[in-house]
Parts: sequence; C-alpha cells; structure tokens
Amino acid sequence: QNWTRGMSYCLHSESHLDTGPIYVRENGKLHMVNQGAGGIQNVTHKTRPFRLFSRGFSVELCMNREDDRARRQRTDHFIFTYTKEGNLRYSAKSLFSLVLGYISDNVDHIDSLIGFPEQIAEKLFSAAEARQKFTEPVTGLRALQKFTEAYGNLVLCSLCLRNRYLVISEKLEEIKSFRELTCLDLSGCKLGDEHELLEHLTKEALSSVKRLLLKDNALSDAGLRRMTAPVRVLKKGLEDLLVLDLSCNPKITDVGIGYLLSFKKLNCLDISGTGLKDVSAVIKRIQMQIGLVHSKVPLKEFDHSNCKTEGWAEQTVLQWEQAVMEARKPQDNLRSRTAALRFYGKTHRIEDVVKCRLVEAETKASGNLQFYKEKAQNCHLPLKKEVAGSHELRNNKKRALAEQEKERTSKQKHLCLTVEDWDLLNTY
Repeated sequence: QNWTRGMSYCLHSESHLDTGPIYVRENGKLHMVNQGAGGIQNVTHKTRPFRLFSRGFSVELCMNREDDRARRQRTDHFIFTYTKEGNLRYSAKSLFSLVLGYISDNVDHIDSLIGFPEQIAEKLFSAAEARQKFTEPVTGLRALQKFTEAYGNLVLCSLCLRNRYLVISEKLEEIKSFRELTCLDLSGCKLGDEHELLEHLTKEALSSVKRLLLKDNALSDAGLRRMTAPVRVLKKGLEDLLVLDLSCNPKITDVGIGYLLSFKKLNCLDISGTGLKDVSAVIKRIQMQIGLVHSKVPLKEFDHSNCKTEGWAEQTVLQWEQAVMEARKPQDNLRSRTAALRFYGKTHRIEDVVKCRLVEAETKASGNLQFYKEKAQNCHLPLKKEVAGSHELRNNKKRALAEQEKERTSKQKHLCLTVEDWDLLNTY
C-alpha cells in the first residue's frame, strides 16, 4: 500500500504532464497503473489509445545539408511559394528533378553516355551547366568529353572564338574535345604557324569542319603547308572544306596559295591582304584548278557576324569567357600608375590590342581578293566558244584522273602517317 500511495502521489503531483501509461511488473506479470484511482490494472483490459505527441507539439522543417564543407550547398528538395493570403507553402520536387540534380553534381563520375536518350542528356547537360561543372579545371574536361563522345555536334556545331586568344590558351583541351564542328571562327587570335590548335585542325577529329575563318592569325606558307598536308598526302582532314578565310595574313605568298589548290570542294575563298606578288597569275590559277571566280563585290559568306556559337555548350563558352575576364580585372587597377609615370616624366608602354590596320589599308588599296564558285546553271552560258568534242575530251581526261586518284587513295588508306611524316613528304 505504501508503494501504491507513493505512486499515486507522484502521478497527482505531475498530473499536468501527459506522460502516457505506466507499466509495472509484479510476480512475473505486467500491470498498468490506473492514474485516476491510483490502483493497478491488468494489461489484458482494453486500454484507451494514447497520443505519441502532446497537443501543443510543433514540427520545424529543416534541410538535410550534411557534408556541406566537402561540397558546396546543395539545392533544396522543396519548392517554396507564397499564397494569395501571404502564407508560405512548400511542395516537394519531383523525383526526376532530384535525380537529375544528383547526377549533375557528380557528372564527372559518369562512365559513358553512348546510347542515352538525347532529350534527357540535354536536360542533364543544362543542369550541370547551371552548376558550372564544366568550368572546373580537371573534372569539367572529363565531364565534357563524355558528352562530346556521345552526341558530337549536338553539344556544339559552331564555335566562334573571334579575338579570344585568352579563352583558347586557358581552355585549349576543352576546345579540342569538341567533335563534329561544322564552323570554326579563329579570326584575330594571332595563333601563328606552330600553335597546337592549328595542328589539331589537321586531325580527323575536325574533319567535319566546312567553314574555317583564319583571318589575321600571322600565318605563313609553312602553316598552310602543314594544314593541307593530310589532304594532299592522305586525302583526309579538311577535305570537305567549303569556306576558307585567310585574309590579313601578309606572310602568305604565291607558294602558299598553291597548297590551297588541294581543297577541291571550296566554294568561297578570301585571300585579301596576303603577300601575293603576281596577283593576276594567282587569280588565273585558282580559276583554272579549283573553278573559283574572282568576285568584284564583297561576299556575305565572309561577314563574321554570321558565325555564332551554337549548341548545348553555348552558355559554357560564355562562362569560360567570363572567368577569363574576371581573372584580368586586377590588372585594371594598374591604370592609376600611369598618372604617376606621367607626373615623373616616364614613358609608359602601351599594351593595347594590335589590329591589322596596315594590312586592311593594303587590302583597300589592292582590292578584295574573294573568290566564289559559280552555280551549275552559269556553266552553260556562252562565256567562251568551245566545240562539243573538246568537252568530251576533257570529260575523258577527268575520268582518267579520277580513276588514278581512286587507285592512289586506295593505297594510301592503308598508311597511317604522323605529322612528322607529312613534313618529311612535303620536303620532296
């Protein structure tokens, strides 16, 4: 009795708390204490259901942000919106968006995307791009290569790097990973003959390029010789090139123009501002061997505003450019030193971007050297009176030459030469 009285006193003293039922084990049996009468009841009797939480219990919604130090803060798994009354409501994101976000956070660990649906891959690329995964130095390159290997020109079909030499130097390996490019604009980058990107142009990875703009790149005859070596020797490389811009390269002479005659499929060619000695002879040679006609009017194919970056990675290229510009911002603070140099009478070296003004002046003086291929309908116009028999003779000669070229290419397909081998062959 003393024990039951003490228990009842304890229950009455803490009656304001809803502690739930109390069980007591006695003589090998489990009994429940009756809080109202202070007695003990057997468990076998029907008990009233008790609350797991008290009536005043409230829940606070917290996000799972474990391992925040190792990686940056993950996006919330809930979407918060405000109602018309001003109340905050939340709804869980779809499972697809959650999985898409998780894979995009770990996109560099993907083994392969070959055979994966294009629609889902585009959303995955956009999600990884929004997280700026492709701007990371090592993991970004590995992730970008998985997409380019599987989807080719969908990732990027046209790339414009006009006057962006810093982007090329910082993201050279990423640029080389783009496959199946059809348009490449490298104007005003001052690459020279020995740049690694120009060497990459000769490989089969960029054999799909049909429009190549190399205006103002300090190219010479040696650079053209290396660039056209795969086409001249192995009939590979830039064999399907249609538009080529080599203007504002004064080191290119008549010898270098001879290497361009291997591009049989050229429709448009611009060699304005080059160091040609006998312009009339070059014009006749291009017209006779490639079939291109000198244009007296500037062609719209060489309007650089038409070349733009197109593909999934369009925003990625912009992110690269922004990162390069942000890296150059501390140099702008050095402008204040120029005032001090002028005050003390010291000269300051001007480091502005050098443009080919002299070459452009020579181009205006000598005229535009742009060429285009006439349509098939214009070939039948009576520009020159020729006998029908001469056409047949020329066709027979063309067929014989075509057969010889087929035999030559069939033999050369079994050869695998490197760039050094091509340079050696060019010396003969």
